Amino acid sequence: MTETLHLSLQASDWLNLFLHYMSLSLLSVGGALASAPEMHRYLVAEQHWLSEPQFSTSITIAQAAPGPNILFVALMGWNIGLNAGGMATGLLGMTLSMVGILLPSTAFTYMATRWVHRNRDLRAVRAFKLGMGPVVVGLVFATGWILASIHDEPAKDWPLWILTVLTIVLILKTRIHILWLLAAGALLGWLGLV
Repeated sequence: MTETLHLSLQASDWLNLFLHYMSLSLLSVGGALASAPEMHRYLVAEQHWLSEPQFSTSITIAQAAPGPNILFVALMGWNIGLNAGGMATGLLGMTLSMVGILLPSTAFTYMATRWVHRNRDLRAVRAFKLGMGPVVVGLVFATGWILASIHDEPAKDWPLWILTVLTIVLILKTRIHILWLLAAGALLGWLGLV
């Protein structure tokens, strides 16, 4: 991946990683990516278990790879483990991160979905569903802001900003499939234009 930090993690650190992801699981309204700003604060700024490039690269690779976008949590855990010693600790970090992020939200979702289905006609249930939309949009926006703010010299990134604005306009104003836009962005990146 990118630069590797050299960490010495104790059993309590691994437990804290697991518990942190368990708590984030319950805050991940709209998906795990919405809690990326909190992951950044804890893993990069507070604990220094990941470097800035490792954090952003984990998200980027997971978003580009086929499959669920929650894979970035596994990559972050993997990188923490690699920073702490190697393959075995990489697997440990990946496992603790994924089980921590999946277990509480899966159990809660199962129970809540059953309750909501039984009570779907209640006014409070309908209001809750409508109210969560803006919260999810705000959390995803915060994630984008964190990822965009790691660039040291935004003036050099003007082609990327133009491409971003152009892509948003094309998505909103045309019927071009998003995969074509992703392919165009990949081609421009491969050619070194953005």
